[in-house]
Amino acid sequence: MSLAVLQAREQGWLGRPIRAVLFDLDGTLVDSAPDLAGATNEMLLARQLPALPLDTLRPMAGAGARGMMGLAFQVAPPDQRFDALKSEFFDRYEARLLHETRAFDGVEALLAGLESLGLAWGIVTNKSERFALPLTAGLGLAQRAAAVIGGDTTAHAKPHPEPLLEAARRAGVAPEHCIYVGDDHRDIVAGRAAGMQTVAVSWGYLGRGEPIEAWGADAIATRPEDLLAMVRTVLQTQTGS
Repeated sequence: MSLAVLQAREQGWLGRPIRAVLFDLDGTLVDSAPDLAGATNEMLLARQLPALPLDTLRPMAGAGARGMMGLAFQVAPPDQRFDALKSEFFDRYEARLLHETRAFDGVEALLAGLESLGLAWGIVTNKSERFALPLTAGLGLAQRAAAVIGGDTTAHAKPHPEPLLEAARRAGVAPEHCIYVGDDHRDIVAGRAAGMQTVAVSWGYLGRGEPIEAWGADAIATRPEDLLAMVRTVLQTQTGS
């Protein structure tokens, strides 16, 4: 049995039926860092500045324009240069949205496994719909998801719980019967605020803040197959099969 399953049992998941699993997008389901970094390096090279290695940019991929522009140009709101850089970054990223972005290894098997268990799954990301909808459609995810919620679908973005609650509503599942899965501390904050069980995934970008063990997630999964094993074990235990 995986560590994630053991943690889930300790947190009392067995008393809460699982009906749906909701996921963050970047760093959880898909590795978009190469295209986010590519757009950033295009901007650097256009200014005769050296490109940055992907390994340097990768940890900030989950923070979007704020993370990338902060690392590449040392700017952040309210710096007056930020808005212009952000706009250029968005345009360059949109032009290469699916050049190198792919689902992480094991994600397709995870999603297929959830479907075989009769569970709905959906996506809740802080990526705006401008990017989230064509990206998920291009990767064949939107067509299967019970919901795709972007950072501007509701009035609030994560860590506010509203996007997660909207995803649960669209999936037709009560929040307390959902698991929210993400690779950032704010994902866990949002999931807990929405009344959902939470899983932090260590294969993602993780940012540069507190270590994943300090986020307060109900469970930690190191691989997509760990998460599927956890869900399957909990369901089997609940049904007695």
